[in-house]
Amino acid sequence: MTAPEQPESSPPAAGSPKGRLARDLALYTVARLGLVAVVTAVILGVAALVGVDFPLIVALVFALVVAFPLSLVLFKNLRRKVNLDIAAVDDDRRRARADLHARLRGEQG
Repeated sequence: MTAPEQPESSPPAAGSPKGRLARDLALYTVARLGLVAVVTAVILGVAALVGVDFPLIVALVFALVVAFPLSLVLFKNLRRKVNLDIAAVDDDRRRARADLHARLRGEQG
């Protein structure tokens, strides 16, 4: 007898590949948004020190342009973790699909 599968609507466990992916992806996203906020604050701070009135939206656009390549360097390990988690989730999904196809063909697995 096989163990019952979790329903799709239940949240993934923290130790499962889906749970790790969700956690690491959230952490990576928060880190990148934080970097944009810090770069925006630096741009606005430097503008205030120089005595220039710099629009917030322009500072945000510049911060996005600067933060993108900077995040690739600063958060390399987080990005690698997310990529490994995606690969693990894909592997689980591929394995589950192959198992389902085998059961539908009537094969014992």
